[in-house]
Amino acid sequence: MTRRYWDSCAFLGWLKGEEDKEAVCGSVLEEAVSGKLEIVTSTLTLAEVLWLSKPKRIPGEDRERVRHAFESPWLVLWEVDRYLAERAQDVVWEHDVEPKDAIHVATALAANVEQLDTFDGPLQKRSGQIEGLRIGRPMIEGKFPPG
Repeated sequence: MTRRYWDSCAFLGWLKGEEDKEAVCGSVLEEAVSGKLEIVTSTLTLAEVLWLSKPKRIPGEDRERVRHAFESPWLVLWEVDRYLAERAQDVVWEHDVEPKDAIHVATALAANVEQLDTFDGPLQKRSGQIEGLRIGRPMIEGKFPPG
């Protein structure tokens, strides 16, 4: 089955219903819900998604909605273990990627995904540079125009 990796930015855009992100995330979610692909994310995402930046913090009142979103059958949660953390260290040292982003990159590589989906511009600029990993906006070709 095809796999896509979502970092915390992708989940946050979808969970917060951010207009510029919700539609493109929707194209990937449609494919996942219909059984055409799986979305993989690190267990780090469950905590990181709550506080990417203060104005975008998800409040405690949304606790159940957030937890429910991470219980979907099309979602694969990938544990951060020592091997993955050391692989993330290599990503930091060799590609100058921020440590939390390196966890996402290392997890995407371990999960052998088609693409790491993110709205993080500096990370998108690394597309193809880290073991050939494609990094881009979360959309399905032909469903929504690139933004």
